[in-house]
Amino acid sequence: MAAILERHIPTLADMWERLGGIPLERILYEPVPGTATEEDVVRLFEREKLLCELVDGVLVEKPIGYKESAVAAFLIRMLQEFAERDGLGVVTGEAGMMHLAPNLVRIPDVSIVLWRQLPGHEIPAEPIPHLTPDLAVEVLRKSNTPAEMERKIGEYFAAGTQYVWIVDPAGRSVTIYSSPTTSTTMTGDGLVEAPSVLPGFNISAEEIFRRAGLRQPST
Repeated sequence: MAAILERHIPTLADMWERLGGIPLERILYEPVPGTATEEDVVRLFEREKLLCELVDGVLVEKPIGYKESAVAAFLIRMLQEFAERDGLGVVTGEAGMMHLAPNLVRIPDVSIVLWRQLPGHEIPAEPIPHLTPDLAVEVLRKSNTPAEMERKIGEYFAAGTQYVWIVDPAGRSVTIYSSPTTSTTMTGDGLVEAPSVLPGFNISAEEIFRRAGLRQPST
């Protein structure tokens, strides 16, 4: 599992490899890589509605996609209803920025933070709070690479996340991680769950895609 990187980046090729070999158009060159801050993340979103994660002083654009957003929106609705009914915590969506570690801001497509992290059940006012998603959900886009996702998974668990779901609309599968090296991939009737975060919640992988509006590919 990829480790969280140090700030020093010897070459652009080294930086690209460390970021997971992502398409170069997702790597912003202003501010100069290695010098970006959380303030730059907020500024870009407020002024240009551009979602970027911060990785070792580098701004990395978060890929977008209509189909993938539909899947995320369905999961947000399902998890919000469940969390509200059982008084579990706060569900956020595609702009829910979180400071996971120094110089590291990630934006899960969907996340839940249990109330135990929020004294008095008070949601932080700052745009990038120092929080860890108890459940982080990433919906794959075409420009996400395996190395990028491997790194993200490692960062989530290093920060204290309990479960990560990697949702693959193209493969109609959901891979459930309970640690960086322990995972189960669900398809069809396989149940997607996160027992210690969402006790009693489950939904089949196929139901997620069907109810999000994604048709089964014709054979």
